[in-house]
Amino acid sequence: MPRVDYTGDGLVESDLEPSPYLQARAWLEEAIGRAGESRLFAEPTAISVATVDAAGHPNVRTVLLRFFDERGPGFVTNLESTKSAELHANPQVAAALTWPWLYRAIRFRGRAELLGREEVHTYFDHRPYGARVSAWASRQSRPATGREELERRWAEARERFPDTGDPEDVPVPDFWGGWRVRCDEVEFWAGRANRLHDRIVFTRSGGGTLADPDSWLVSRRQP
Repeated sequence: MPRVDYTGDGLVESDLEPSPYLQARAWLEEAIGRAGESRLFAEPTAISVATVDAAGHPNVRTVLLRFFDERGPGFVTNLESTKSAELHANPQVAAALTWPWLYRAIRFRGRAELLGREEVHTYFDHRPYGARVSAWASRQSRPATGREELERRWAEARERFPDTGDPEDVPVPDFWGGWRVRCDEVEFWAGRANRLHDRIVFTRSGGGTLADPDSWLVSRRQP
């Protein structure tokens, strides 16, 4: 593979926002803004989520970040999926947002907790009709005999819940919801030339949210 020397601006302590929430929000908003400029910067909210199975083997997949506030990053999923089963058994979780075109990444580590049903309902009602139908059609993580099975199940769900233009024409499945990461550590990685990257870490020292500067200690790690 060809070598590429990074040309990022880096991240120094004097430019750091006072809390991990404000720093992550600034980077996230910049990435979303850049994505609007070119299709080369697609899916800036794609976030990798790592769990551990019953045998202690790691499992990682990429989903879309659907929530981000002072409580932490969150995503939606089938609550009977592999990731949900693993999080129910062991809520320890790690997640990462990565923006190669900005030479930036954010790593989150902590515990996963279920999103509240009211929050889930509000989000679900704003999904496109087809995405709401798919929540009913897909038995996420289970084996499929072929593409035809998935298309058949989607057609059956569409017939069951016809599009009336009402956001409540497709109810939220009981088996569908989401998770939020309650962070104990947030690391900001910024690529630099000669592989002398910046790694700034916020480590929890108190019980406040991501937006509470007094609940976090800041340190630097070597690349």
